[in-house]
Amino acid sequence: MSSRRSTAESNVAWLESLSPWPEEFGLGRMRQLLHALGDPQLGYAAVHVVGTNGKTSTTLMTAAVLRDAGLRVGAYISPHVRGWAERIQVDGGDADIEAALARVRPHANWATQFEVITAAALAEFAARGVDVAVVEAGLGGRLDATNVVRRPAVTAITPVSLDHQAFLGDTVAAIAGEKAGILKPEVTAVIAPQPSEAAAVIEARAAAVSAPLYRARHEWRCEASGAGMRYEGERWRLDLPLPSLIGAHQVINAGTAIACVERLSGFDIPAEAIAGGLRHIDWPARLQLLRRGPLVDAVPPGWELWLDGGHNPLAGEILGDVAAGWHDRPLYLVVGMMNTKDAAGFIAPLAKHARALWAVTIPGEKNALPAEAIATAGASVGLPAQTADAVLTAIRDIPVQDGNGRVLICGSLYFAGKVLAENG
Repeated sequence: MSSRRSTAESNVAWLESLSPWPEEFGLGRMRQLLHALGDPQLGYAAVHVVGTNGKTSTTLMTAAVLRDAGLRVGAYISPHVRGWAERIQVDGGDADIEAALARVRPHANWATQFEVITAAALAEFAARGVDVAVVEAGLGGRLDATNVVRRPAVTAITPVSLDHQAFLGDTVAAIAGEKAGILKPEVTAVIAPQPSEAAAVIEARAAAVSAPLYRARHEWRCEASGAGMRYEGERWRLDLPLPSLIGAHQVINAGTAIACVERLSGFDIPAEAIAGGLRHIDWPARLQLLRRGPLVDAVPPGWELWLDGGHNPLAGEILGDVAAGWHDRPLYLVVGMMNTKDAAGFIAPLAKHARALWAVTIPGEKNALPAEAIATAGASVGLPAQTADAVLTAIRDIPVQDGNGRVLICGSLYFAGKVLAENG
């Protein structure tokens, strides 16, 4: 879609009018757009992060550690939860999204929505003089718009699992092949723990392009230890506090971030910055305990209301592991999902830990999975399920005779954004 629209229209409205998907995936349009902007991506070091789960957490942790070391740092993430501006961060703060898009808009004929926001981020980082940009891929890796970072300082692949099969392939091996498309000759690739079929594909691609591997449980490891965690790599042996993001899976994400920093050459990163950075990450919808707002007021006194944006089977397994430690009180689920996701695969790991599920159609999302389909998926894996017309309705419908309880709202980052907006 052309960028030649009314200049009175806000740049965010213009961005939202663009096509989210290209007619054909490729990097040609993105390279042309960046060249018109002066190839800003060449002006700073970059850490390029791909994977299925944990990408955003790893990106934000890496950026936080580098900031704590005194560097000027950009972070690019997707999708957003609260608004477009949060996708482009410099030194932990959101960019002026209207100004960032205005820089790109005159050159963005026929670019897609994701190409435009990615170009806006890369150009914003150059304009703000960052030392390092930590760039999270969107969909896949090989043909993702972020893969124009031609010579990153480090690449990283977080855990790979089934997701976006319509675009990336219907096996873990096929998806891993797309993710491994970011590997570059002589650029260290930090690899989080992977299923065996993904690891084999990644290792074969690394050998083909001469990319050194820095693998979890081989060259580095990070594990919970007492009340904290322990990281061991080729350079550092560190006893650290747990990251501020909650969950055992965040220990793996933190380890991946530390390994990225450990392999980043050209900068003096003191070990003390690791603990400092990991303690100061506040990101919504990552096992977030909601503490105030109308939705919190709707649960009985003493109950807990949690929010998580996980949306695929691996995210369901991660949440299931968390729920396994929540047997001190009954758990109820409120689930909203997109119609591209495997609802039964997501819900199944949670089913044995929850009493019941309330399904909600994500409001205002044309690709939302109908509540009836979510409820059917829940019932198919043995979880009593019903529909509700809204999150607030679902919360009010949950039985209270069990004493203190716990409610987990989950299934989609888009759903999480709607929940946060509703909760104020």
